[in-house]
Amino acid sequence: MAEPNQYPLLAAPHISLSGTVDQAMYQSFRDQLAAAPPEGTLVVAISTLGGDPETARLMGDEIRLLRDYTGRETLFLGKVAVYSAGATFMAHFPVDKRFLTKGTRIMIHERILTTDIHLSGPLKSLPGTLKAKLNEIEESIRIEEEGYRDLIAGSRITFDEVAKRARDNWYIEAEEARELGLVLDLI
Repeated sequence: MAEPNQYPLLAAPHISLSGTVDQAMYQSFRDQLAAAPPEGTLVVAISTLGGDPETARLMGDEIRLLRDYTGRETLFLGKVAVYSAGATFMAHFPVDKRFLTKGTRIMIHERILTTDIHLSGPLKSLPGTLKAKLNEIEESIRIEEEGYRDLIAGSRITFDEVAKRARDNWYIEAEEARELGLVLDLI
């Protein structure tokens, strides 16, 4: 574990997010980002049991754009729980810019879809309804796999391993995350 003075910026994140990843968290993210100093390293902390993966992708894309278009360093700090959509958000930070507090857990799982398909109407219109749902599922799988690849890029975890272990809700303790190269260090 890192010495407290090794990463002093992590002690006071510019953006602190907690709770469900949803539109309220996104608004808090935007407000805190607007209030953060306009230059220098930006530290973003999160603790979440999960939520909307597309909102997590949106916040992550804003971090990526900030980093790519301004050259600004962005650091990720996971606290206590970085589950589901939290791991999706974390994937938008390079592994050498990711940190966890001791005792934090990351949880990675497959996307979940709960839906009913209601078929009603002329028979010739029904295959289109089914094809539309199948397209939604297939595209969601592609997005999920992109997220896995982003999450493990630069780590010692293979795509096959994350895809296999995510089926059963893969919980990764902070020490293991560091050993796997999923994060740079623990604080």
